[in-house]
Amino acid sequence: MELALFFADVDAQPWAELQHAYGSAADVPDCLRALAGDDEDAASEAISELYGSILHQGSVYEATARAVPYMAQLAGAGYRTEDLLVLLGGIAEGGADHGDTDEAACRSAVIGQLPLILTSVDAEEAGLRRAAVWAAAMTGAADRVLPVLRRRRKQETDALVRAELLGAMAHLDPAGTAAAATEAMSTDEPGEVRIAALLACVDAGLPWTSAHHEAMLSLLPADELVEGRLDLERNEPLQYVVEALLLRDTDKDREAVYSLLDAALRSAVPEARTEALWAGETACRLSRSAPERLVAPMEALVADPASVPAAYSLLEKLGTHAVAAAPVLARLAEGEGDPADRALEALVAVAPDRAAPLLARDLGQRPRALGAACGFLIGGTADTSFPYDPVLLDAIRTRLGADDLDGNEPIRLTALLGAWGSRASAALPELRSALPRFPKVVAKALAAVCPPEHRAATAELLTTASCSGPEDGRLAAARAVRRLTGETGPLLAAIAAQLARGGHGVREAAGLAAELGPEAAGLVPALRSALSAPGEDRNIPQLDSDVEIAAALWRITGDAKEAVPVLAGVFTEVEPVWMRWTFTRAARAAARMGAAARPLVPALEGLLTDRLQTPAAVLALHAIAPESLDGPRLAGLVLDSAEEDADAVTALEALVALGRTALTEDHRRRLTALAERDLRVTASGLESGMAPADERLREQAREAARMLS
Repeated sequence: MELALFFADVDAQPWAELQHAYGSAADVPDCLRALAGDDEDAASEAISELYGSILHQGSVYEATARAVPYMAQLAGAGYRTEDLLVLLGGIAEGGADHGDTDEAACRSAVIGQLPLILTSVDAEEAGLRRAAVWAAAMTGAADRVLPVLRRRRKQETDALVRAELLGAMAHLDPAGTAAAATEAMSTDEPGEVRIAALLACVDAGLPWTSAHHEAMLSLLPADELVEGRLDLERNEPLQYVVEALLLRDTDKDREAVYSLLDAALRSAVPEARTEALWAGETACRLSRSAPERLVAPMEALVADPASVPAAYSLLEKLGTHAVAAAPVLARLAEGEGDPADRALEALVAVAPDRAAPLLARDLGQRPRALGAACGFLIGGTADTSFPYDPVLLDAIRTRLGADDLDGNEPIRLTALLGAWGSRASAALPELRSALPRFPKVVAKALAAVCPPEHRAATAELLTTASCSGPEDGRLAAARAVRRLTGETGPLLAAIAAQLARGGHGVREAAGLAAELGPEAAGLVPALRSALSAPGEDRNIPQLDSDVEIAAALWRITGDAKEAVPVLAGVFTEVEPVWMRWTFTRAARAAARMGAAARPLVPALEGLLTDRLQTPAAVLALHAIAPESLDGPRLAGLVLDSAEEDADAVTALEALVALGRTALTEDHRRRLTALAERDLRVTASGLESGMAPADERLREQAREAARMLS
């Protein structure tokens, strides 16, 4: 390879005009030069930089396709060949076969390098063969790749390469590889090949049999058998099998999963049990019946106290179903430091009554358990179900006065007090003292716990905080005054001040103005002034604020002539992927305006093509122009959204709004399935909150089915 000519061609490309993850791709030639250099550290850094720029977290760009031929030429000339083949495979992996997209262009570019890639399938080094096999398979070019892989498999002796070959063949032709996979699973092949064969059987959709069951158990622990594989999607085999079978959503496959997990959780091999625990967590994430079905093997597992720490995460997901573990968890929680905190965190989920006094014992050193007691999902709200405990109340009162109180702790402490309400009134003095330090969270708790005889004095304190306390807590203090006394003066003043200051607090202030309705008539000029400037390049917080201001103007004046153009301006934004929730909020605001928002109908109809926005758009269209709707069509669309976990809560709300006449028998069947199927509907979001959210959705679906029957 003549490097001078090669780099002359590289330098002739318009890299500065091409884009990758970090903007201009002008740095790509330097990376290519480093790959061809003698400095191994520089070459390794260049590979890392290319993964970050042209294949950023699986995403590809216009510069990626342009770089592919040059990376392939370097690989063919022996420069970092294995690394570059893997990178080329990654570029092809997320590609599309058709269309005018960066993904399609990138896959096409890698397919163009198949002659070079396939040459390395017969390389002397096993690592090169594995990389070439995987990269070739990721192109999806089955007609060109499969014959080469099948030929190579007949002569390959290296276990990891044989496993990669079998996995690659299954990727390109699952059904056609099923027979070979079944044979390999049942022979004396090395474990690396047998586990690849077992996974290929699953991918082919073969029925799960006792042979598969016994093979999977015999291969545990299985993670070590795939450590050398390039197929990261299947790097935890037991978890992969559990997920794949549960997603089939049949009684037979569920029984197979729970039989497999029961046996694996009872294994005498600690590493096998560890893999089973993780797979059990996956089952809880996907299956509504999992917590109940996993009780028996977990009871057997926790009979050995030494095995309990490894099971904390799964125990939390089993919740009160795992109450048999409470005595062991309580003993472990009596210890010191993080290990005790971790045990107590699990105990909160399993037996909250037993956890409360232990949490009180060393509250300042139990951040994980305190977070669990509050039910905190980052960005979420507190779960009010944690039991009231007078000893814990005393501990909270002590912590509120501590000098080292900071971070999330004041949020969590006040959330618990607020959830307990008047039962926590003894903490009133400590909350008053803490108000200047943590005004936003303490003000709300003060209003929640304050008994009638202290309302006047507390309201006076909060009124002062609403006008002269820290700026970020003034709205919260004024809102608390209104809750305690019904007086709106401090709140009106705080809203006006926040609207004048601008910033992120505008959205909250506008929302509070909307709650006040006509009482906030004096705020109309301030609301108008807080709108973003016409033609301004607005960010999402500004757009969200505009939506709230539009809603407030409507609620206050009852006149849509100002609000509708504001919402129309939001809908004209051209980045729907990033504006999804903003559009949803705007659609809900339009729904509240009813027929007055008729000019927004075309924009709302445009949202129907996006599953996440469909439910709110249907709600709005039904409120604005119900006479023009095709009810059965829209019912099908919102059910599509619910089934895909795309704002399912709003989807069910929209379905109820459409009413009985919009539902066909198929719609009713699908609604019933949302309520009664085993496969969870809510399968996204923070893991700790998915199951509770799904249970709430299930009840909502059942109620919707009753209303629409």
